[in-house]
Amino acid sequence: MADITRRLGWRHLRSAPTAHIRHHRRGRLAHDGPGLSFWYRSLSAALSEVPVNDRELAMAFHARTSDFQDVTVQATVTYRISAPAEAAARLDFSIDPDTGAWRGAPLEQIATLLTETAQQHTLDVLARTALAAALVDGVAAVRERVTAGLATEPRLPATGIDVVAVRVVAIRPEAEVERALRTPAREQIQQEADRATYERRAVAVERERAIAENELASQIELARREEQLVEQRGTNTRREAEEHAAADGVRAEAEAARTVRLARAEAEAAREVGAARADSQAAWLRVHGEVDAATLHALAATRLAENLPRIDSLTLSPDVLTGLLSKLGTTGPEHRV
Repeated sequence: MADITRRLGWRHLRSAPTAHIRHHRRGRLAHDGPGLSFWYRSLSAALSEVPVNDRELAMAFHARTSDFQDVTVQATVTYRISAPAEAAARLDFSIDPDTGAWRGAPLEQIATLLTETAQQHTLDVLARTALAAALVDGVAAVRERVTAGLATEPRLPATGIDVVAVRVVAIRPEAEVERALRTPAREQIQQEADRATYERRAVAVERERAIAENELASQIELARREEQLVEQRGTNTRREAEEHAAADGVRAEAEAARTVRLARAEAEAAREVGAARADSQAAWLRVHGEVDAATLHALAATRLAENLPRIDSLTLSPDVLTGLLSKLGTTGPEHRV
């Protein structure tokens, strides 16, 4: 929309580069071109603003296929007004000289023209196409037919409109039909998924079996090695017992020989000690045989006195002392020991 300002009864218009302005003053064309800026009086000015940029027109409409199935077509048409003078002459692009707003709805008229033309050609194509084919190849067929139809539409060049591009976004059936059409594919996908699941489970079972076989083989090998270990331990124990027995035999023989030697030495020592004691006893007896009886009695009393408890003092009466001395062969006065 053009930018209009007021100054002392005058109006100033400033347009965008993508807007073509046509200014008529008193029936004559005063200004004509895009991106203009000029002063004018609102009472004597007739202004038109025609957009010359590319514009996108989205459209959606229903159609019916050859097998009587309703589909929704979504498309986008890109167009531009290449002849602003012809468009302003055929459509109402006039703007209010005070506000710059369009007095009519020219773009809606263009949209209606393009939509109806595209819908007409789309219906012609889909009416002779089955639903399955329309869903598979319908987008390209509709795009080509609509492009050709808009190019041959006589009202568009007369209005100064050029179609830049046509894009068909989608052709969709009704929701129930779409679900029904998706069912076989979903079932097939589900079957493939189930098959993959079964194969994965089979592979897992096979791997588990291989693992179990490996574990069993490992256990068998471990048992065999344990058996070998037990046999080797028995052999080692038997050898160790034999070695211990041999060592004990050698030790016993050595101990017996030592004991025999000790016994012989002790017997020899005993014989020598006995002989010495016998000689000593014989000598003792010889000596005592040569000594008189009184000396022997004195020696016996001495030995007896050595084995008696200690006596600090002993008082003997004259009678006892006399009798004792008489036995010892000795007489004398009273003694105090």
